[in-house]
Amino acid sequence: MRRPVGLILICLGAFFLTLAPLVRFYVAGQVVLAPLNRYQVTRLEARNATYFDTATLKTRTGVKLQASNTVRGDVRANGGDDRIAVWDSSTNIVDTAVPDKPIQIQGYRIAFDRRTSQLTNCCGANADGDTSVRMSGYGLLFPLANVRKQDYPFFDMTTRQPAAMRYSGEEEVLGMRAYRFVQQVPNTKTAAVDTKLPAKMLGLKASAPDQKVDRYSQATITVWVDPRTGIPVKHRQQIHSTVQTADGKGRMTVASADLHTVPASVRGLVDMANSNAFKISAVRVHIPVGAVLVGLALLLVGAFIGLPPGRPAAPPAPRRADGKFGAARSSARSSAAARRD
Repeated sequence: MRRPVGLILICLGAFFLTLAPLVRFYVAGQVVLAPLNRYQVTRLEARNATYFDTATLKTRTGVKLQASNTVRGDVRANGGDDRIAVWDSSTNIVDTAVPDKPIQIQGYRIAFDRRTSQLTNCCGANADGDTSVRMSGYGLLFPLANVRKQDYPFFDMTTRQPAAMRYSGEEEVLGMRAYRFVQQVPNTKTAAVDTKLPAKMLGLKASAPDQKVDRYSQATITVWVDPRTGIPVKHRQQIHSTVQTADGKGRMTVASADLHTVPASVRGLVDMANSNAFKISAVRVHIPVGAVLVGLALLLVGAFIGLPPGRPAAPPAPRRADGKFGAARSSARSSAAARRD
């Protein structure tokens, strides 16, 4: 009975030792992927902000703005290619004094590789409905489970071009070690304004004719990222938007705000990052290491139980009081007796 049990344990041990590299190098690659069906709502706030109210044609200052960003995965938009994730993002900015009146609404769709997080141009990717935009670099996520202390190209949806997201140090966010990255988006023309504006609104002489203007935007974006998962857990967006004449002499601020992620949203993002980090660590470390330890233990126990014991050695002959072997003297006496007979 011992031998069959031992052989079974040895087989199980070999199975667990084979399972360890399979989980680490194959299963992990199939499991550690960006989700197709992400749903996430993040809120940001800005105090003492400024914006131009198009309804009253006045600039409002010292207001409190709230931005609500919703990310929703479109599972069927990838055309059946499970290597690609497609996420829609919409941001709605309101003055908290008149929350039913949006100041700005921005929407875009990104498609990206679920393993590397790099953007790809397919599946209806667009910025505010413009499908001619060619996206590159990264979008909503950093490299999945492999964030390094280096610069990354991130695509800015307002200016519709990539800008470097530069590593600027480590910082603790609600007990989690995060990498801080800063992106400087230069002042860039983003749209032509169809309607001419009065010169006085642009800081020019009132006697000057109405002016043709273009819209420009610039921003400093700071992101705190969980290096274990590539998930941003906190944002700061310092945005400044203007309209100005072609020569730059006439100018008016359209929006200026310093948006921060609200504490409740930071907590939710940190919890999500910790949950994903545990899953990644499980398939990359805990399960493979556990399988090796269990496999070795089963092999040792199986070998102890199942392998036949070695034949015991014959015990040495007892010595007589005179130091000679008793068995040898007895044999000599038997030989002498036989010769006498």
